[in-house]
Order: sequence, then C-alpha cells, then structure tokens
Amino acid sequence: MSDSFTYKDAGVNIDAANIATSRIKKLAKTTFNENVMSEIGSFGGMFNGSFMDVREPVLVASCDGVGTKLKMAFATGIHNTIGYDLVAHCIDDILVQGARPLFFMDYIATGKLDPDIIEKIIEGITKGCREGNCALLGGETAEMPEFYQNGEYDIAGFIVGIVDRRKVINGARITAGDVVIGLPSLGLHTNGYSLARKIFFDVQGYQIDSKVPELGCTVGEELLKPHKNYLPALERLIEHEGMIKGLAHITGGGLVENIPRILPSNVDVAIRWGSWPILPVYDLIQRIGNVPREDMIRTFNMGIGMVVITSPQYAQSVQDQLERASEPFYMIGEVVDGDGKVRFKL
Repeated sequence: MSDSFTYKDAGVNIDAANIATSRIKKLAKTTFNENVMSEIGSFGGMFNGSFMDVREPVLVASCDGVGTKLKMAFATGIHNTIGYDLVAHCIDDILVQGARPLFFMDYIATGKLDPDIIEKIIEGITKGCREGNCALLGGETAEMPEFYQNGEYDIAGFIVGIVDRRKVINGARITAGDVVIGLPSLGLHTNGYSLARKIFFDVQGYQIDSKVPELGCTVGEELLKPHKNYLPALERLIEHEGMIKGLAHITGGGLVENIPRILPSNVDVAIRWGSWPILPVYDLIQRIGNVPREDMIRTFNMGIGMVVITSPQYAQSVQDQLERASEPFYMIGEVVDGDGKVRFKL
C-alpha cells in the first residue's frame, strides 16, 4: 500500500493561507472608499470608473518592489515598515506625472506562509494606502515551498492613479531658466541596499544592532527608515495646471539617471553640489567603502528623494505651498541649455 500525501505534506498550508486572508480582509477594509465595489477574496477587484470631477481622465499605472531592503526586514524581524515602503514608492512613481492614487494591489510570495508576518506586511501596506487615500483592492499571497529560504519572502506592488489630461506633468514644457527644487529623503528609501549592506556588514563588520554614533541609531534602524510619500507635500501643487513643469522621483540611478527621464533633449539640469545637507549615512558609506563619488551619485538619492522643476514665475508660490505643507526643501539648481543631462556645479 502506497503512502498518502496531502498538500500540507508538500509544504503548502491552506489553513494558514485562510487565516492570513481573514486578517488581510479586516486591514484592507480600512482603506476602502465609496468607489470600491468588491470584497477582498474576489477573483478580481472592482473599482467604480466614473470620474465626474475629471474632464479627461487619464489612468496612470506602475508596479515596483523594494529590492534587497527586504533583507533588513528578515534580519530585524520588523515587517510592518516594508509594506509602507512599497506603497510610498508606487505612489511617488505616479505622482511625478500628476496622478493621484486610486487603488493598490500587492503580491507576496514566501516559502512557508506565516500569518503573523503577512499581517505585519499588510499593516504597513494599509497605512500607506490610507495616507494616500488609496484603496487596497486585492492581491495575491503565494506559498511556494523550497523556492524561498526559511523566513524570507518577496513583495511587489501595483498601483493605478488618475490625472486630468490637461494637468499631466511630463516635463515637455521645461526650458532653460527654470528653477530646480529638491525635497529631502529620509534615508536610502528603497535603493542602493546591496552596496550599503556589503559595506556595513561585509567590509566594516557591523551587526544589525550595532549602534553607530555618526548615525545616531543602530544600523538596522538606519536601513529601515521609511521611503517617503511625497503626495501630502505636492497634492495641492499638482492641482494647479502649469505650476509644476516636471517631477522626478529619485530612485535607483540617483539624480543623474532619474532627472533626465523628464528633460527635453535641448536642456540640462545644473545642480549645485552642497546646496542641501548630505545625509550622514551617505558620508559613512563613502568613507568606509572608499566609494567614488560618481558611484555614490548613481546609486543613492544622496538625501534628495523628489525633484520639482518650476518656472521662475511660480517658484515663490511653490515654496510657499511647501512651507504650508511643512515640507522642507532646498533650491538645488537650475535648468540650462544642453542635451538632456545632469551636470554638477562644485
């Protein structure tokens, strides 16, 4: 007589998945609004597509992950911040085109499903969604035995937002003489972690709980600082047609790779190095790892998480609104004649 095997014997626990789903439902409902037309657990999420207050609605979609920042969650056992990072990153990606988020969906894959960990991840996701007035419409939690190391998982986020066609921000109107404003980051956000981990742990020999005087906190606390959501600072400005000419979310590739994504081919952005405070974590990484400055500025945001480009005519109005939103900012450069690149003025 042959042995009898169940799905659980193969490493997939349907009961644990059901427990996780029931917890997700409760959290997700805290993000629902009048446009949500389905419950968590449906085959597809439904969202009312009637946008009576938008003349020509344009949907803007994006998807992303948080890279090897996940390693920090695994090492510290802190899982509720990584979900927030995911939502904030996705919101910022569509914000640069003037879009407000409508709904968000997540994908979580793990080797062995732990309902407590899943719940913590979703807590962070729902916090980010509520902050962005964005419904968590659905998602997928996949248990894949032997595919991930014990205690590890991967997450991805998918977001859809809306902007009126006349208010789309795409950089096309940027001209020489425009003003460049930088909004500060809180830390590495979600980029450069492979290099940072190598330098802190392999080169310097820090532990996750090593207290570093230059940072004023432990390595783990520094590397888990959240990805900033810039929607609260910019939501009023994106409603003013023409006030903002361009927005650049400074992610992988840093200032030198992300700003050119919005520049016309006949202009450059000249950035004044030293016009904003470099975060201590970057000074430490560069010193310990002897990292060339060229690599630093192509890997990290260097303390600027979002770049705003506006005309001199509106520069003061933008600054006034940022102050009203209690958002710090720095005047970091200007647009000059060129060929679509970033140059630094030392």
